[in-house]
Amino acid sequence: MNVVTRFAPSPTGSLHIGGARTALFNMLFARHHNGKFLLRIEDTDKKRSTDKAINIILRDLEWLDLRWDKEPVYQSNNYHRHREIVDKLIKEDKAYKCYATKDELDDLRQKQINEGIPYRYDGRWRNKEQSSAPINIKPVIRLKSPLEGQTIIKDMVQGEVKVDNKELDDMILLRSDGTPTFMLAVVVDDHDMGITHIIRGDDHLTNAFRQKVIFDALNWPHPKFCHVPLIHGPDGKKLSKRHDAVGADIYRKLGYLPEAIRNYLLRLGWSHGNDEIISDKEAIEWFDVKGLGKSSAKFDKTKLTSLNAHYIKQKNNYEILELILPMIEKNSGATVDGVSREMLLEGMNSLKNRSKTLSDIADQSLVYVNKLPLNFSDKAKQILNSENKLLLSKINRHFNDLSEWTAPNIENWIKTYCDKNNSKLGNIAQPIRAAITGSTQSPPIFEVMAIFGKKEVTLRINQAINS
Repeated sequence: MNVVTRFAPSPTGSLHIGGARTALFNMLFARHHNGKFLLRIEDTDKKRSTDKAINIILRDLEWLDLRWDKEPVYQSNNYHRHREIVDKLIKEDKAYKCYATKDELDDLRQKQINEGIPYRYDGRWRNKEQSSAPINIKPVIRLKSPLEGQTIIKDMVQGEVKVDNKELDDMILLRSDGTPTFMLAVVVDDHDMGITHIIRGDDHLTNAFRQKVIFDALNWPHPKFCHVPLIHGPDGKKLSKRHDAVGADIYRKLGYLPEAIRNYLLRLGWSHGNDEIISDKEAIEWFDVKGLGKSSAKFDKTKLTSLNAHYIKQKNNYEILELILPMIEKNSGATVDGVSREMLLEGMNSLKNRSKTLSDIADQSLVYVNKLPLNFSDKAKQILNSENKLLLSKINRHFNDLSEWTAPNIENWIKTYCDKNNSKLGNIAQPIRAAITGSTQSPPIFEVMAIFGKKEVTLRINQAINS
């Protein structure tokens, strides 16, 4: 079998992190079996679907490197095909026109609520003569669902699941305005796209029963279903906006690496022994539905952040620099020049080791970007009192005695000075940090001094003394 999977988002907002996991699972399953991974934009709901949301979803999928094969399919373009299938079902007496009004259906719903039974359409137009149809009402088209027996799905994760057909009413295929419903459009598009496997959240399991009924009515083989438990928040409830960041775009802006997110999402509901760090190559080689569990996975931002820190440390310094430059320039409002780039590259290992996100690196990188005259933070100003300015003046005069301006030499010289003057290292290092960075926090200060160079350090200390 040539495996074909799909990811089919509705463009009503940004890409949910759970949707990103669904796309990842579908892509990996297809790649594992040397098949195809397709993308379908389910944009038939024109009131809620927007071009902006489509563009955001496409951008976030590309950023996560969840690459699909072939051009995306836009469901709204298949309108005539959906109508064609409905006409076919009507001709075969497998679907019918229903003229029940909203008021009628509201009354039916209330009656069933009063009787304590779930709402189901009662099939009142299923066998009526169309000659009795009112002329002032546009009908919907309903499927003649089976009235007896069971609909059975052999799910690749959930096992065999079934429902009594008496619990499935005659679902609407075509609305009164002629637009297809989600159930119909999904079945037709999955068939026409040659989808062999549907991997999605288990909140779609009830939809699968209805979709199988449509497949059966059309005498089409249905794809194999694989319904994966949803991602939950730390409170055990379905991951949603109340759990803070749930959109992939938020993690992009916060400075997470796509490879870290892919690795983390892969391990949410799927396992391969005790492996935690899994490369893309390994993911494709190892992924199969057998590793998917039946229990919901809890989203743990702390674990994701820790994993992100690991990938940051592994990433090439030049790549990191290109990723953080837009963040730095946005935060500083200045263009990063060639000198600052060189200093950033020289200090990148320390920056990476101290950081968990690209945003962390960008924030700490400002020390190499900010030019004289510096703007001192309130805490730095407190440290740069008259006593410490006098101390800085003494130290600054002796820096010329250092023949090799390296971080170890600077540190050793400062320690020797402390010993001679019966002082603690922090009492000298912190005023130096405040003077040359304008802050009380920075990468290792002796490394910063070495990267700046003796001349720049001297200039910065002089400015601090005279401020």
